[in-house]
Amino acid sequence: MSKPKLFTPIEIKGLTLANRIVIAPMCQYSAEEGNMNEWHLIHLGKLSLSGAALLTIEATAVLPEGRITYGDLGLYSDQNYAAMSLTLESIRRWSDMPIAIQLSHAGRKASTEVPWKGGGQFAPTDGLGWQTYGPSAISYNADQQPPVALDKERLKRVRDAFGTAAARADKLGIDIVQLHAAHGYLLHQFLSPLANQRTDEYGGSLENRMRFPLEVFDTVSAAFREKPVSVRISATDWVQGGLTLEESLVFAQELEKHGAGAIHVSSGGLHPAQKIAVGPSYQVPLAREVRKVVHVPVVAVGLITGYDQAEAIVGTGDADMVALARTILFDPNWPWHAAAELGGKIRVPNQYLRSQPNRYRGLFETE
Repeated sequence: MSKPKLFTPIEIKGLTLANRIVIAPMCQYSAEEGNMNEWHLIHLGKLSLSGAALLTIEATAVLPEGRITYGDLGLYSDQNYAAMSLTLESIRRWSDMPIAIQLSHAGRKASTEVPWKGGGQFAPTDGLGWQTYGPSAISYNADQQPPVALDKERLKRVRDAFGTAAARADKLGIDIVQLHAAHGYLLHQFLSPLANQRTDEYGGSLENRMRFPLEVFDTVSAAFREKPVSVRISATDWVQGGLTLEESLVFAQELEKHGAGAIHVSSGGLHPAQKIAVGPSYQVPLAREVRKVVHVPVVAVGLITGYDQAEAIVGTGDADMVALARTILFDPNWPWHAAAELGGKIRVPNQYLRSQPNRYRGLFETE
């Protein structure tokens, strides 16, 4: 029986990953003033023992006003840095899994309640809210107060904040930075003509709409000292008049020219009128199209739950890796079970070696 593709190594700009399973960033909305706490140690520590190849820390704001909610992580202060350093130090004592972090700015989708309390947006005058910013003064929906359009000075502030956060991530020993240019957040807002109706060099043509995200990428890449920088994109807005797959293919090629280490393909999140036919692997065709035009690893995500399903995605070349989010929250040992089902091998902590079932002899790798 040939070795499953899902359990073969892959390299991202000099960083070797043990297999093709990555843990996607998943917001926990549980930070305090942007700081990690005991929840993040429990949550990330559990996932760091899963056997996946890469653990990605959730969307982490580069400025306080860039948080989606008041419970979002940040890397905009020395306090944020210190709290994250303590958490990562504890995790790394027991796990050598590479760690990535997603750096983000929520733009007009900021200043909201946590999801389990409704997720509505707070007004700037609310005690839990603040003023939002975007490429143009266009709100996400009619019930929300429009964001303030970013002027040149504020654009520089945001760009520099991404760089400062990336420098902090480098100092923390983070292995990969992922830029969040998807799901309707600020960098995606610049890319989409539905949110970006500027008349300066940052709006209008696709070349202009890509300008700010690419400037942020270059700033982050320089601050991260040429270590891998990946980008999560929404390949389509799923709305007429919005960002199209064809435009995203051009953007993906530009990211590769600028030195992107990998491209993580998602979709949607920009406009409430989106119409998405959701089903297993529903975003994989988008990843497949991106992979046709770039030469860097492409990550597929979205309702990937089955072991054969994941193997088929990477085995047929639709994508180079799969990212798991809700799936691995539901089953933190999903990579173990996938290896058992497909005939692969998985690295587990020494303390768990004796849990290997008799029917899967040779499943666990040892040092």
